[in-house]
Amino acid sequence: MGRVGHQTYVFERQIGIRTTGVVVGQKEAEGPLAKYFDRLHDDMRMGQKTWEKAERTLLKEAMDLAMRKAQLEKEDIPLYIGGDLMDQITTTNFAASSLGSMYLGIYSACGTTVEGLALSAMMMESGAVDRVMTGAVSHTYAAEKLYRFPNEYGVQKPPYAQRTVTGAGVALLEPGTGPRVEAATFGRVVDSGLKDPFDMGSAEAPAAVATIVAHLQDLGRSLDDYGLILTGDLARVGLTFAKQLLEGQGVTPTERVEDCGVMIYREDQGAFAGGSGAGCSAVVMYGWAVNQMRQGRYRRVLLCGTGALHSPTSVKQGDSIPGICHAVSLVMDGDR
Repeated sequence: MGRVGHQTYVFERQIGIRTTGVVVGQKEAEGPLAKYFDRLHDDMRMGQKTWEKAERTLLKEAMDLAMRKAQLEKEDIPLYIGGDLMDQITTTNFAASSLGSMYLGIYSACGTTVEGLALSAMMMESGAVDRVMTGAVSHTYAAEKLYRFPNEYGVQKPPYAQRTVTGAGVALLEPGTGPRVEAATFGRVVDSGLKDPFDMGSAEAPAAVATIVAHLQDLGRSLDDYGLILTGDLARVGLTFAKQLLEGQGVTPTERVEDCGVMIYREDQGAFAGGSGAGCSAVVMYGWAVNQMRQGRYRRVLLCGTGALHSPTSVKQGDSIPGICHAVSLVMDGDR
């Protein structure tokens, strides 16, 4: 492994995504990507008494699916890296305790999936472990209660708001086959001074553009070197803003630039500007994008996990919303 440029690391080992596990809630199951998800729930409580416990169920089920596909047991997983949106990432803490492996809890809000994927590859590249499981999860009602208002209050949202995805996505990384983690670009916090907690896409867009531009400059590439550049999750408002910012940086966005928050719901599903949450990029990237690569649609994909780094307290105190974006380049076996 070597650092290239200012922010990018290129991996020499063959670090592939062997299996994935993806579990979603009711609205996601009614969306256009439903066939790419492993398990679809129509009970938002998943048989549990609270939204938070339902979120734990999502993550545990996704972990179990990834292991079963690989015919592995909990004892075969040396390390789990992951996070969520809850205080002190409690959902992931409890799920990791049931797994019994070494554990690194992380937080980049909606960008947690890609941060975990990048860190997992670094751990494997270093030789510290030969297998890692990584993932992220969110639940719309748990997130609404923590960051805004309980859903039962019926508080009205502006049309540029986003709906937190109810879902969990997990990937199992091993040496060898599968879409290979080729390179990772770690982002820097970008604070544009925006303060509207409903408009997270606009707060995240400058960070997304900064990381994409850094990745391309570090590797001497252009957007044309990728079959897909997938952000997650800017939704419609943030994606439009990001494309405008890219043009200002001299990078012409094309139809190859897509967003998880835009893709996961149809416009007639009442999800406002689209999806958000740590589970949004997790289920789209590990459910849809990995599948598309395996089917041969894309040879190389750039995953860009974007996050809004605010808290309920910081919003109430009138602070701005800093953004972060990490990027991982995936390439199919045989391509270097």
